[in-house]
Amino acid sequence: MTEPPHSYLAAIRESYDTVAADYVRLVKEPGALDPLSRAMLGAFAEEVSGVGGGPVADMGCGPGKVTAYLAGLGVDVFGIDISPRMVELARRAYPALTFTVGSMTEPPVGDGELGGVLAYYSTHHTPPDQLPLVYAEFHRTLAPGGRLMLAGHVGDDQLLRPTQAYGGHPVSYESHLIPPDRIAGLLTQAGFTLTARLIQEPAEGSQRTYATFLARKPERASVS
Repeated sequence: MTEPPHSYLAAIRESYDTVAADYVRLVKEPGALDPLSRAMLGAFAEEVSGVGGGPVADMGCGPGKVTAYLAGLGVDVFGIDISPRMVELARRAYPALTFTVGSMTEPPVGDGELGGVLAYYSTHHTPPDQLPLVYAEFHRTLAPGGRLMLAGHVGDDQLLRPTQAYGGHPVSYESHLIPPDRIAGLLTQAGFTLTARLIQEPAEGSQRTYATFLARKPERASVS
């Protein structure tokens, strides 16, 4: 397989290949998420099901748990992940669904092919200066009127460099926690219209703040 064009992508791929089996074991099922998180996934599923503009791509799908959850809500969805091991486990667990190895920087999707894009806790490893490229790719792949849901960790420009994760396996990725308002601004600059945002304060025993954004790609301007 061709090496990713950026070193941070290689670190993400290698790290998640390493932790994949324990990630599946340790990360909760979507149905066990808190009510607000489930509600946002449900709202996204309802919106994309009403658009009728193509399938939904779960970008950074990992082992496919959220992909399968959306499929259970009636969404025509497939998964893309940079980690071949994650894709292998997703295919094994959900053989009726499609999973592809690929990067959010160059997703294997044509222009305007999608009715929706989900980026669920999958963009915080991206350096902030690379987010405009990723968001532009989300916009490119969506059909006019298509929907985006982006959820993940946020913070006050925190840079985390863990050395171990998910069962104590070595990892080399970084996590970039930036303010929600900056994410909203970058999405707007990429051409999206924001329709909702949810900020969830750290739960008991946690120090992480979470943010979820719902957005749409505007319809084409009508010709007079």
